Amino acid sequence: MTGDERTADLEPELRSYGVSVEAIDEGDPLELTYMTAFPGREIHRGEIGRALNALIDQAEADEWEPVRVEGTVVRAPGDVLGTWRAEAEWFEALMSYEISETEFSTRVLETVSHEAENGDEGDDRSEPDPEADR
Repeated sequence: MTGDERTADLEPELRSYGVSVEAIDEGDPLELTYMTAFPGREIHRGEIGRALNALIDQAEADEWEPVRVEGTVVRAPGDVLGTWRAEAEWFEALMSYEISETEFSTRVLETVSHEAENGDEGDDRSEPDPEADR
């Protein structure tokens, strides 16, 4: 199976795990954009887990060669909620039992970054202060 065929098989696998795939760009890194079912202020950890489980299952079945994965979560097309990533080495360490599922998850969750509102930087997503303009 070629790399193109392997990547083409990822989208239906991700969808079968409940991931609403908007785009997959093959290569290294694998760029995955999906629409969240939970369009709040933060990326839903369960959705990250479902996406990763789909990829892990594909890798364990020798249907996907782990590469760095860069996840982008959108509320709607063009409305980015945030991003996360998983390194190829983390997948390999997990599958060879060098790290636990908890350690793998912790590493991924440490990469989560939320888009700032109104062009502000950082993860502070507090509501605007109506008293500030007085």
